[in-house]
Amino acid sequence: MTDRLEIDEATVTYRQPGRRTLTAVDHVSLTLGAGEVLGLVGESGCGKSTLARAVCGLEPLESGAIRFDGEPVKRLGLRPREARQRRIQMVFQNPYASLNPRRRVGAQIEDARAVAGREAMPVARLLEQVGLEPAVASRYPYEFSGGQRQRIAIARAMAAAPEVLIGDEPIASLDASLQARIASLMRDVALEQGASLLFISHDLSVVRVIADRIAVMQSGRIVEEGPTDRVWSAPQHPYTRRLLAAIPIADGLGRLPG
Repeated sequence: MTDRLEIDEATVTYRQPGRRTLTAVDHVSLTLGAGEVLGLVGESGCGKSTLARAVCGLEPLESGAIRFDGEPVKRLGLRPREARQRRIQMVFQNPYASLNPRRRVGAQIEDARAVAGREAMPVARLLEQVGLEPAVASRYPYEFSGGQRQRIAIARAMAAAPEVLIGDEPIASLDASLQARIASLMRDVALEQGASLLFISHDLSVVRVIADRIAVMQSGRIVEEGPTDRVWSAPQHPYTRRLLAAIPIADGLGRLPG
Protein backbone atom coordinates (compact mmCIF):
# COMPACT_ATOMS: atom_id res chain seq x y z
CA MET A 1 0.00 0.00 0.00
CA THR A 2 1.35 3.42 -1.00
CA ASP A 3 1.58 5.92 1.85
CA ARG A 4 -0.40 9.01 0.99
CA LEU A 5 0.39 10.82 4.24
CA GLU A 6 3.60 10.49 6.27
CA ILE A 7 4.06 11.96 9.73
CA ASP A 8 7.70 11.69 10.77
CA GLU A 9 8.69 12.51 14.37
CA ALA A 10 6.29 15.48 14.37
CA THR A 11 6.47 17.72 17.45
CA VAL A 12 4.20 20.70 18.19
CA THR A 13 4.84 22.98 21.17
CA TYR A 14 3.13 26.03 22.64
CA ARG A 15 5.00 28.75 24.49
CA GLN A 16 2.94 30.69 27.01
CA PRO A 17 4.17 33.88 28.71
CA GLY A 18 5.48 33.15 32.18
CA ARG A 19 4.92 29.43 31.82
CA ARG A 20 6.95 26.46 30.67
CA THR A 21 6.71 25.19 27.12
CA LEU A 22 3.82 22.82 26.55
CA THR A 23 4.45 19.90 24.21
CA ALA A 24 1.11 19.02 22.65
CA VAL A 25 2.46 16.54 20.08
CA ASP A 26 5.64 14.70 21.02
CA HIS A 27 7.66 13.01 18.24
CA VAL A 28 4.68 11.33 16.58
CA SER A 29 5.23 9.10 13.55
CA LEU A 30 2.30 7.70 11.57
CA THR A 31 1.44 6.80 8.00
CA LEU A 32 -1.87 6.79 6.15
CA GLY A 33 -2.08 4.63 3.05
CA ALA A 34 -4.11 5.26 -0.06
CA GLY A 35 -7.70 4.15 0.52
CA GLU A 36 -7.03 3.42 4.20
CA VAL A 37 -9.04 4.44 7.26
CA LEU A 38 -6.87 5.21 10.30
CA GLY A 39 -8.54 5.83 13.66
CA LEU A 40 -6.66 8.09 16.09
CA VAL A 41 -8.03 7.69 19.60
CA GLY A 42 -7.27 9.05 23.06
CA GLU A 43 -8.75 11.13 25.84
CA SER A 44 -9.51 14.84 25.45
CA GLY A 45 -6.38 16.96 25.63
CA CYS A 46 -3.97 14.25 24.47
CA GLY A 47 -2.98 16.14 21.30
CA LYS A 48 -5.17 14.49 18.66
CA SER A 49 -6.72 17.71 17.32
CA THR A 50 -3.38 19.52 17.40
CA LEU A 51 -1.90 16.79 15.23
CA ALA A 52 -4.83 17.07 12.81
CA ARG A 53 -4.32 20.82 12.54
CA ALA A 54 -0.63 20.29 11.86
CA VAL A 55 -1.47 17.86 9.06
CA CYS A 56 -3.63 20.58 7.46
CA GLY A 57 -0.92 23.23 7.90
CA LEU A 58 -2.83 25.08 10.61
CA GLU A 59 -0.19 24.46 13.30
CA PRO A 60 3.58 24.87 12.82
CA LEU A 61 5.92 22.03 13.71
CA GLU A 62 8.65 22.53 16.28
CA SER A 63 10.50 19.61 14.69
CA GLY A 64 9.90 16.62 12.47
CA ALA A 65 8.05 16.59 9.16
CA ILE A 66 4.66 15.92 7.61
CA ARG A 67 4.60 14.89 3.95
CA PHE A 68 1.65 14.55 1.60
CA ASP A 69 2.37 12.54 -1.55
CA GLY A 70 6.06 12.88 -0.73
CA GLU A 71 6.05 16.69 -0.47
CA PRO A 72 6.25 18.67 2.81
CA VAL A 73 2.98 20.11 4.14
CA LYS A 74 3.52 23.86 4.48
CA ARG A 75 2.03 26.07 7.13
CA LEU A 76 -0.99 27.99 5.89
CA GLY A 77 -0.67 31.75 5.72
CA LEU A 78 -2.43 34.63 4.02
CA ARG A 79 -1.64 33.29 0.57
CA PRO A 80 -4.03 30.79 -1.02
CA ARG A 81 -3.27 27.15 -0.32
CA GLU A 82 -1.25 25.27 -2.91
CA ALA A 83 -3.41 23.12 -5.18
CA ARG A 84 -1.77 19.96 -3.86
CA GLN A 85 -2.37 20.90 -0.24
CA ARG A 86 -6.04 21.62 -0.93
CA ARG A 87 -6.36 17.87 -1.40
CA ILE A 88 -6.35 17.60 2.39
CA GLN A 89 -9.75 18.54 3.80
CA MET A 90 -11.10 18.51 7.36
CA VAL A 91 -14.53 18.07 8.93
CA PHE A 92 -14.52 19.86 12.27
CA GLN A 93 -16.10 18.92 15.58
CA ASN A 94 -18.83 21.53 15.92
CA PRO A 95 -21.42 21.30 13.14
CA TYR A 96 -23.01 24.55 14.32
CA ALA A 97 -19.82 26.59 13.84
CA SER A 98 -18.40 25.07 10.66
CA LEU A 99 -20.92 26.56 8.22
CA ASN A 100 -21.52 30.22 7.35
CA PRO A 101 -25.01 31.02 8.71
CA ARG A 102 -25.59 33.78 6.12
CA ARG A 103 -25.06 31.67 3.01
CA ARG A 104 -27.10 28.89 1.47
CA VAL A 105 -25.54 25.48 1.89
CA GLY A 106 -25.42 24.89 -1.86
CA ALA A 107 -23.30 28.00 -2.34
CA GLN A 108 -20.90 26.85 0.36
CA ILE A 109 -20.50 23.48 -1.31
CA GLU A 110 -19.96 25.25 -4.65
CA ASP A 111 -17.02 27.13 -3.09
CA ALA A 112 -15.35 23.80 -2.35
CA ARG A 113 -16.15 22.47 -5.83
CA ALA A 114 -14.14 25.34 -7.31
CA VAL A 115 -11.03 23.80 -5.72
CA ALA A 116 -11.49 20.54 -7.62
CA GLY A 117 -12.30 22.14 -10.98
CA ARG A 118 -13.29 19.58 -13.60
CA GLU A 119 -13.05 16.75 -11.09
CA ALA A 120 -15.82 18.27 -8.99
CA MET A 121 -18.94 16.23 -8.39
CA PRO A 122 -22.25 18.12 -8.82
CA VAL A 123 -23.77 19.58 -5.66
CA ALA A 124 -26.89 17.45 -6.05
CA ARG A 125 -24.83 14.26 -6.17
CA LEU A 126 -22.73 15.31 -3.18
CA LEU A 127 -25.86 15.91 -1.12
CA GLU A 128 -27.28 12.56 -2.18
CA GLN A 129 -24.04 10.88 -1.10
CA VAL A 130 -24.55 12.11 2.44
CA GLY A 131 -28.23 11.17 2.51
CA LEU A 132 -29.82 14.56 1.84
CA GLU A 133 -32.22 15.66 -0.88
CA PRO A 134 -30.68 17.93 -3.56
CA ALA A 135 -33.42 20.50 -2.88
CA VAL A 136 -31.87 21.38 0.49
CA ALA A 137 -29.08 23.25 -1.37
CA SER A 138 -31.28 26.36 -1.32
CA ARG A 139 -31.66 26.35 2.47
CA TYR A 140 -29.62 28.02 5.22
CA PRO A 141 -27.66 26.21 7.97
CA TYR A 142 -30.08 27.24 10.73
CA GLU A 143 -32.77 25.15 9.06
CA PHE A 144 -30.93 21.90 9.79
CA SER A 145 -30.27 19.71 12.83
CA GLY A 146 -26.76 19.05 14.10
CA GLY A 147 -26.57 15.69 12.34
CA GLN A 148 -27.76 17.21 9.07
CA ARG A 149 -25.23 20.05 9.33
CA GLN A 150 -22.44 17.53 9.81
CA ARG A 151 -23.62 15.71 6.68
CA ILE A 152 -23.44 19.03 4.81
CA ALA A 153 -19.94 19.64 6.19
CA ILE A 154 -18.89 16.21 4.88
CA ALA A 155 -20.38 17.02 1.47
CA ARG A 156 -18.53 20.35 1.40
CA ALA A 157 -15.23 18.68 2.29
CA MET A 158 -15.68 16.00 -0.36
CA ALA A 159 -16.62 18.62 -2.98
CA ALA A 160 -12.93 19.55 -3.15
CA ALA A 161 -12.15 15.98 -4.28
CA PRO A 162 -9.66 15.44 -1.43
CA GLU A 163 -7.15 12.63 -1.33
CA VAL A 164 -7.06 12.82 2.47
CA LEU A 165 -10.15 13.54 4.57
CA ILE A 166 -9.69 14.29 8.28
CA GLY A 167 -12.51 14.01 10.78
CA ASP A 168 -11.51 15.99 13.89
CA GLU A 169 -13.88 14.60 16.54
CA PRO A 170 -16.72 14.99 14.00
CA ILE A 171 -19.22 13.03 16.08
CA ALA A 172 -18.45 14.43 19.54
CA SER A 173 -21.25 17.04 19.42
CA LEU A 174 -23.89 14.65 18.10
CA ASP A 175 -26.44 12.51 19.88
CA ALA A 176 -25.26 8.99 20.67
CA SER A 177 -27.84 7.59 18.26
CA LEU A 178 -26.20 9.50 15.37
CA GLN A 179 -22.54 8.98 16.13
CA ALA A 180 -21.97 5.57 14.56
CA ARG A 181 -24.15 6.53 11.58
CA ILE A 182 -22.16 9.68 10.78
CA ALA A 183 -18.84 7.89 11.33
CA SER A 184 -19.84 5.12 8.92
CA LEU A 185 -21.07 7.73 6.45
CA MET A 186 -17.68 9.47 6.47
CA ARG A 187 -15.93 6.19 5.77
CA ASP A 188 -18.30 5.23 2.95
CA VAL A 189 -18.18 8.64 1.22
CA ALA A 190 -14.38 8.92 1.50
CA LEU A 191 -13.71 5.45 0.12
CA GLU A 192 -16.30 5.86 -2.64
CA GLN A 193 -14.35 8.86 -3.90
CA GLY A 194 -10.97 7.17 -3.45
CA ALA A 195 -9.85 9.23 -0.45
CA SER A 196 -8.03 8.10 2.68
CA LEU A 197 -9.60 8.92 6.04
CA LEU A 198 -7.96 9.96 9.30
CA PHE A 199 -10.76 9.71 11.85
CA ILE A 200 -10.10 11.25 15.27
CA SER A 201 -12.23 10.33 18.26
CA HIS A 202 -12.12 9.45 21.93
CA ASP A 203 -14.70 6.71 21.32
CA LEU A 204 -12.97 3.41 20.59
CA SER A 205 -16.26 1.58 20.09
CA VAL A 206 -17.14 3.80 17.10
CA VAL A 207 -13.62 3.77 15.66
CA ARG A 208 -13.63 -0.02 15.83
CA VAL A 209 -16.51 -0.13 13.34
CA ILE A 210 -14.92 2.03 10.64
CA ALA A 211 -11.10 1.89 10.95
CA ASP A 212 -8.62 -0.46 9.30
CA ARG A 213 -5.93 0.52 11.80
CA ILE A 214 -5.98 2.25 15.18
CA ALA A 215 -3.36 4.51 16.74
CA VAL A 216 -3.70 5.27 20.45
CA MET A 217 -2.45 8.64 21.70
CA GLN A 218 -1.61 9.55 25.30
CA SER A 219 -0.07 12.84 26.45
CA GLY A 220 1.09 13.76 22.95
CA ARG A 221 2.66 10.38 22.11
CA ILE A 222 1.51 7.32 20.18
CA VAL A 223 1.59 4.48 22.70
CA GLU A 224 0.07 1.74 20.54
CA GLU A 225 -0.71 1.17 16.88
CA GLY A 226 -1.96 -1.78 14.89
CA PRO A 227 -4.79 -3.43 12.96
CA THR A 228 -8.16 -2.69 14.50
CA ASP A 229 -8.99 -6.30 15.36
CA ARG A 230 -5.66 -6.81 17.13
CA VAL A 231 -5.82 -3.58 19.15
CA TRP A 232 -9.40 -4.34 20.17
CA SER A 233 -8.93 -8.00 21.08
CA ALA A 234 -5.36 -7.97 22.40
CA PRO A 235 -4.30 -4.46 23.47
CA GLN A 236 -0.61 -4.26 24.39
CA HIS A 237 -0.38 -0.96 26.30
CA PRO A 238 -1.97 -0.39 29.73
CA TYR A 239 -3.49 2.89 28.54
CA THR A 240 -5.25 1.14 25.66
CA ARG A 241 -6.59 -1.45 28.07
CA ARG A 242 -7.93 1.32 30.30
CA LEU A 243 -9.68 2.97 27.35
CA LEU A 244 -11.31 -0.31 26.42
CA ALA A 245 -12.31 -1.02 30.01
CA ALA A 246 -14.08 2.37 30.16
CA ILE A 247 -16.45 1.53 27.28
CA PRO A 248 -20.00 1.01 28.64
CA ILE A 249 -21.29 -2.54 28.18
CA ALA A 250 -25.01 -3.23 27.79
CA ASP A 251 -26.74 -5.59 30.20
CA GLY A 252 -28.61 -8.66 29.01
CA LEU A 253 -31.60 -6.49 28.08
CA GLY A 254 -29.56 -4.19 25.82
CA ARG A 255 -29.48 -1.32 28.31
CA LEU A 256 -26.38 0.75 29.06
CA PRO A 257 -25.49 1.61 32.66
CA GLY A 258 -26.11 5.09 34.04
